[in-house]
Amino acid sequence: MSAIDDLTGELAKLPGIGRKTAVRLTYHLLKQSPDQSRRLAEALRTLSDKVRPCSRCYNLTEEELCVICRDPRRDPAMICVVEEAPDIGSIERAGEFRGQYHVLGGRLSPLDGVTPDDLTIPQLVQRVATSGIREVILATNPSLEGEATALYVQRQLATFPVSVTRIARGLPVGGDLEYADGVTIAQALSARRSM
Repeated sequence: MSAIDDLTGELAKLPGIGRKTAVRLTYHLLKQSPDQSRRLAEALRTLSDKVRPCSRCYNLTEEELCVICRDPRRDPAMICVVEEAPDIGSIERAGEFRGQYHVLGGRLSPLDGVTPDDLTIPQLVQRVATSGIREVILATNPSLEGEATALYVQRQLATFPVSVTRIARGLPVGGDLEYADGVTIAQALSARRSM
């Protein structure tokens, strides 16, 4: 196998990168100066050497604790549970949540071989058992796997004196009923509130 095939194969393993895009990226990199290719290789090496999961919430960080866990202004008694570290950025952009997080590292998916043992659910249960948590907000994706994960986590926390809530789902702001699917409309109706 050639170096071109090796790199193309590795790039094609990345999410959202198909074989054609991997080939284009490989040839683009070949057109760059050797220094630029070395900087990219060094950035990848540094990334894998320095970035690791936060010892408390499993967000990605270069420190023992991530910037959110180190922030004394955050409410440590409120935890928002997300599937993956990039989900934190989505919630943070809204600017409304002032608690801490817990990253599961995925979602339950028996067909893909992802079981509770593959996620950080036991660590979450341990946090709730020992850290005075008063609310756990489940912010898994509204997919079948995300819903199953949320239900499983809720059941694991049922014996603790903690409020377990789920983020609301429904129609987006600016959405149009005409284009919404039935499940989204049903969720929006069941999560309605007084005006």
